[in-house]
Amino acid sequence: MQPKTAATPLLNSLDDMALVERAQHRDPAALRQIMEQNNRRLYRIARSVLGDDTEAEDVVQDTYMRAFTHLEGFRGEARLGTWLTRIALNEALGRLRTRRASVDLNQLDMINEQGASRVIYLPLTRQEVDPEAAAARVEIRRLIERAVDQLPDPFRIVFVLRDIEEMSIEATAGQLGLRPETVKTRLHRARRLLRQNLDKTLSSALADTFPFAGARCARITQAVLARLCPSKD
Repeated sequence: MQPKTAATPLLNSLDDMALVERAQHRDPAALRQIMEQNNRRLYRIARSVLGDDTEAEDVVQDTYMRAFTHLEGFRGEARLGTWLTRIALNEALGRLRTRRASVDLNQLDMINEQGASRVIYLPLTRQEVDPEAAAARVEIRRLIERAVDQLPDPFRIVFVLRDIEEMSIEATAGQLGLRPETVKTRLHRARRLLRQNLDKTLSSALADTFPFAGARCARITQAVLARLCPSKD
């Protein structure tokens, strides 16, 4: 991400149409502002469709190129972010269609309903001062990302839009061309499948939970020895 410019505070106060007007004149600050506001969402959406980091980055770049060369097509009927999301989603789905057969969404909707219905939610990320705790959080994030990648395509897309991007049910339905009831059903099943996947992955690691090793073990051991065997000096 590029460093903020002196014009950023002014740009933050502009509405979508004013920002687009400046972008149409190739104002670098306006173009940067649009990208900084939408980069993460567009990447996550493309990643949820394609399951590939590099290709998702390509989709984001292609989305901006397509959008910035056709800004006259933005009429303010929806938010700029929504308009860009639709372009990114279409681009990602187009790439998916060219590399494999289309997925039968109706069949995926018939996945067995048995199993847990709750997904594991993690507390919000906070500043970690313990290197072991920070490393553990990184590993947990990787486990969750792998579990999300393994969701069936339609469920993964809905999960990313709703639970990661925190889009509303109505907005998600509009982006995907689905009924709100279908979004709710797919989200429920995505959460259930994710929970099942994580249960399988994490259960094998329970035996190694709370190992009490490394520096912490040495510190406690030394403290006890110091209390039991005080120096005679």
